[in-house]
Amino acid sequence: MIKVVFICHGNICRSPMAEFILKKMVKELGKEKDFLIASCATSTEEIWNGVGNPVYPPAQRELKKHGISCGNKRAVQLTKSDYRL
Repeated sequence: MIKVVFICHGNICRSPMAEFILKKMVKELGKEKDFLIASCATSTEEIWNGVGNPVYPPAQRELKKHGISCGNKRAVQLTKSDYRL
């Protein structure tokens, strides 16, 4: 299993875009079972009372232009346990 975690400051723009682009690429290759792909933030800036903000609307629109949905993705912060993935 290949495990990939994209990390950025808030997990509402760059890292979720990279996550969903790579997920689409892997799916197109029929390799979904070979990968675990996620994204997270270094900060809690986009997380309020334990609930992360959704992907930034302009980022959602750009993904949509390319036929990519980010579903219900919400910002999450990187934790120590993520290093064990």
